[in-house]
Parts: sequence; C-alpha cells; structure tokens
Amino acid sequence: MSDTRAKKRDYRAPALEKGLDVLELLAANRGGLTLTQISSALERSSSELFRMVQVLEARGYVGRAADEDGLILTNKLFALGMARAPAKDLLEAALPTMRAVCPRIGQSCHLAVASGDQMVVVARVEAPGDQGFSVRVGYRRKIVQATSGLVLYAFQTESERRRWGEELRAGVTVATWKRFEAEAAKARDDGYVRADSYVTKAVVDLSVPIYGPDGVAAALTCPYVDTPSAIPMPETIADLQKAAAEITSEIRPTA
Repeated sequence: MSDTRAKKRDYRAPALEKGLDVLELLAANRGGLTLTQISSALERSSSELFRMVQVLEARGYVGRAADEDGLILTNKLFALGMARAPAKDLLEAALPTMRAVCPRIGQSCHLAVASGDQMVVVARVEAPGDQGFSVRVGYRRKIVQATSGLVLYAFQTESERRRWGEELRAGVTVATWKRFEAEAAKARDDGYVRADSYVTKAVVDLSVPIYGPDGVAAALTCPYVDTPSAIPMPETIADLQKAAAEITSEIRPTA
C-alpha cells in the first residue's frame, strides 16, 4: 500500500484491510500463490492470514489454481463490478457495434476499462471464420504495459492524467515512464494507437478511445493478425474509430 493511500485513510479496519491486501495481491499475479507466498509478499504471518484466506475461499472470491498448488482470484469480484449500471450501459451499447464491426474488419476486438493501475478486458467478440486471435474476458495487465492501457491514459484530460500518474509511475523506471508519456502524446496526435503486441509476436494492436459522460470510458482494441479475411490496417483503424464513435454516442448522447 502506498504512503499516499495510507495518509488519506482516517479510519482503520485491520481485518478488512488484510482481506483487501490478499485480493489485490492475487489480482496482480497471473499464477497461483501459496499461503506462504502470500504471507511473504504481505509481510504477515501465515497464521495471521490463514482464516482470512479460508473465508475468502469459502465465499468464492479466491479459488485453487489448476495445479492446486496455489490460490488465484476468481471472477466473483469481476462479476460484482459488472453488475453496476454504468458497466451494463457500456456493454449494452458496445456489444452490438462490436459484433457488427468484426465481420467488416475480419478480426476480433475487445473492450478494456481501467481498474486501479491495471486495464481489464470486459467484453470481446471473436474474429469471423476459423482464424484469428482474441483476448479472454477478465484478462488484466498493467496500464503502462498494455496498448489498451495506453489509450485509457492518453485520452484522459490533462488533470486526470496527472492524477493517474501519481499511481502509475510507482514501480516503473524513469525511462519507462518517459517512453509511456511520449507514446501517449503521439496517440493524442494520431487519435489512435498502433503498436506491436506487448505479449504476442505477429500481432499488432490497434486501439481507439470510447468516451463516456466523465471522460474516457473504455478502449476498443483489435489484435490485428494478417489473415486472408483481414482488411488493411488503415481501413481497420477507420472502422474502429467509427465503431467507437457509435458507442460513444450511445453512452454520451450529448457528445
């Protein structure tokens, strides 16, 4: 937990804080963590966390990893978050447009929103035909390490970017942050992001912003793969921008 967050807190609830620390730790790790690893990372004793972890598992917030050698975060928190009305409005507006654009571009696309210092995929539509690449719903990655994250940051207002930067700069090198800021500035000039995938060779990420009532609501991203059904990248970007504008008009009618 950062010093800034600690200073802002007026009241303490130790048991709740331990539970939230466990959930945040598991959310930041793609693989499973054992109780010993959790205890070490949080600098707490195993006995102190044992009952907490048991309750979280019993309530369905954490579960056993595939190899049963560790604990992972389940999709329960994700499902609770998606039950909120704003998220429903976004998905209800986005999915029909996403389903319409994928056959035109011959690619899959997905919708990502910000969650703390990470971006999380909340919807996807598969590419038509038998070939394509897609990202699973619930996939998370640090904002500074993701094309969708770059879009979510780049198109915020200047004041909002300053606020985000206080948290996002933590844990990254000065050089990494300068590069991220430079890429964000270029994205604002271009109106979109085109970048090699951070995780997969032969994939180029194309991403555009979707705006809501309070600013950037989501990133609409296409992991572009050169397949027989693919159209050229410039046309794909134009179609994504058109789709993003349609979704924006649904969730921000006055835009």
